[in-house]
Amino acid sequence: MLMTYLEASRNLCETDSILFGAALAVCRIIGAKLPMTGRATRQSSAIPAWRKRIEDRIAKARVLIGRLICFKSGNNRPRIVRTVRMAFAGKNVSLSQSDITQKLTERIDDLKQKIAAWGKRIRRYTERSTRFNQNRLFQIDQKRLYESLERLIVSGTGPAPNQANTVAFWRGLLSEPVNHSEGPWTEVVKVSVRV
Repeated sequence: MLMTYLEASRNLCETDSILFGAALAVCRIIGAKLPMTGRATRQSSAIPAWRKRIEDRIAKARVLIGRLICFKSGNNRPRIVRTVRMAFAGKNVSLSQSDITQKLTERIDDLKQKIAAWGKRIRRYTERSTRFNQNRLFQIDQKRLYESLERLIVSGTGPAPNQANTVAFWRGLLSEPVNHSEGPWTEVVKVSVRV
C-alpha cells in the first residue's frame, strides 16, 4: 500500500509527508510514545525552573496568608477551615485552643518572612545576572552596553508633552495671584539673600 502512494508522489515534499504519515501510523500501532509536536524546535524558557518553583511557592504562601487572615477575622467557611487545618498539620494545634489567634499571627509572620527570603533570593539572582551580562557586554562591545544603559534611563520618560499645552499651563499658573501665609522665616531668608 505504501508503494502505491510513493510512486504517485510528485515531489520530495509529498514523499516526506507520506513517509511521516506511515511512521506515525506504525508508532500508533505498536503503542510507542511520541514527543509533543514542536518540542524539538522550541527553545527552553528564559526563566530558570528553580525561579518558577520559588514564584509558585510565593503565590501559594500568599494564598495561605489570605485564608489565615480570613479565618482570623471570623470567616469559618469549610474551605477556609480546611486550609487552616492543613497549615497547622503536624504541629499539634487545635482550632478550638484559646491562643489560636496568637498561633495564627505567628504562622502568618512566618510565611511573610519566608516570602521575603524567597523574594530576596530571586532579587539577588536577577542583580547578579544583570551584572554578569553587563560585564560580558562591556568586554565584548562597550558601545552596545552604554547604548543599552541609556535606553534604560530614557525609557521611563514617555512622549513629550504638547508645547502649546505646556505654555498655557505655566501661564495660567504663574499669572494668577496667590496669597501665601508669610511666616517669620521668610524675613530671615530675605535678609540672608540680600547679604
